[in-house]
Amino acid sequence: MSADLHDENGPFGQPLFEDPSARALSRVGVVDVGSNSVRMVVFDGAARSPAYFYNEKIMAGLGKGLAETGRLNPEGARRALAALKRFALLAEGMHVHPMIVVATAAVREAEDGPAFQQQVLDETGLKIWVIDGDEEARLSAQGVLLGWPEAKGIVCDIGGNSMELARIGGGKVGKRATSPLGPFRLQQVEGGPKKRREHIRRILRALQIELKSSGERVYLVGGSWRVIARLDMERRNYPLTVLHEYRMTPKSALDTLDWLAGSDLTLLRARTGTSAERMELVPLACEVLRELIDIFTPSEIDISSYGIREGMLYEQMPERLRARDPLIEAARAAEATQARIPGFGKKLYAFIAPLFKASPEARHRLIKAACLLHDTTWRAHPDYRAEACFDNATRANLGGLDHPGRVFLGLALLHRYKNSRSGSRMETLFRLLTEEEITEAEILGKAMRFGAMFSIDHPEEAGSLVWQPKRRVLELRLTPRGAGLMGEVAQSRFSALVQAMKATPKITLQE
Repeated sequence: MSADLHDENGPFGQPLFEDPSARALSRVGVVDVGSNSVRMVVFDGAARSPAYFYNEKIMAGLGKGLAETGRLNPEGARRALAALKRFALLAEGMHVHPMIVVATAAVREAEDGPAFQQQVLDETGLKIWVIDGDEEARLSAQGVLLGWPEAKGIVCDIGGNSMELARIGGGKVGKRATSPLGPFRLQQVEGGPKKRREHIRRILRALQIELKSSGERVYLVGGSWRVIARLDMERRNYPLTVLHEYRMTPKSALDTLDWLAGSDLTLLRARTGTSAERMELVPLACEVLRELIDIFTPSEIDISSYGIREGMLYEQMPERLRARDPLIEAARAAEATQARIPGFGKKLYAFIAPLFKASPEARHRLIKAACLLHDTTWRAHPDYRAEACFDNATRANLGGLDHPGRVFLGLALLHRYKNSRSGSRMETLFRLLTEEEITEAEILGKAMRFGAMFSIDHPEEAGSLVWQPKRRVLELRLTPRGAGLMGEVAQSRFSALVQAMKATPKITLQE
């Protein structure tokens, strides 16, 4: 902690998002031509955590029936081509050049795949890069690393015609494998559910031996997995429907698979907003997940909203940007563009850090993020700033942030603007935290609430906080300048902080 604070660039390190090598990632356009969907994403990729400047997909079903005919689905090819024409024009309007277009299993395996590539090039000017299963697994795993720099385990990416697996750890992608376990492929397995189960188990056993995986964390990538996770939330009445970093125990996942087997999927589709094309593939994906849990025996199942498209963005990042914390970099970028006084978050952190000396580094990164974000909703109506802060933290597209972390950050920011959380419409989300975490978030929020208005420019020049945990004394040491700033409102906010900490206040004047 102390070394971090005394670094010449402060506790957050040297900013990178304004560096030319990072700015070069602004407006990165990626199109993923998959077996089931065709999606265009334009990233504002200068920050370490991706911002989605534009995102559109269609469920073309390009690979539907491929296992049976060996050719692309004609209707799917027509719809995919129309989408690609639109995407090319959208990219031109957004001045995104060049667009990176990759195709996976369907175009890779279809006998008319090369003809489709040529047609797309002739009619849209877009060159499709067809990647093999190994490269698809690598890029998908890199997408997971974009959101989880510390991720360790097995990435499992299910598409329409294939399923790729990759080992990750230490910020690197290791052993990879591909398999024909996509739902479109499984539709063609003859012999009914029993034969299909034997087919799935045979392939998964071979993959488990090849990857030497047992009892590890599994990261699920792909639309069918995300639907299952969303349905798990529905079954559990889970209060936060952000899919990224949603975590399931193997038992919870199996309970959901059993629940789905006896449920009306049409009703569930309406309740969760799932497309008919996607829901059609879910029962087969459920069969794969059930056997995956049995054979790989994962310790935990985590959902990643980042996959191959984010992996292509990660591919272009300089190594020093990859090494950054995605949460902190995203918060810094938000402060730079949305706060009244960009740069104040670092000063606020330095001012309140003495209150959290005993906190582990994992908590300090949330404290840093909160300080950076503490003033980014100032344009909201005063009556709704607290709610806007909470919503931004819990629902924003932020990497490196699990669900309890989101709620902790949101609750701290809520208390940045509001003393009480009683009666809040967000109360259902508080159950993701322990009572101790709720109290700590309140203290952080009230510390920011005091520090942010105690001095508008340099709080450390106005005073310093000294926390004596054994005596439970919170001392505010004022400079002569700080004595003049310690008006009624400042005193009231300091008292609220003292009360939240169950401390005894002490205010002294420095020479």
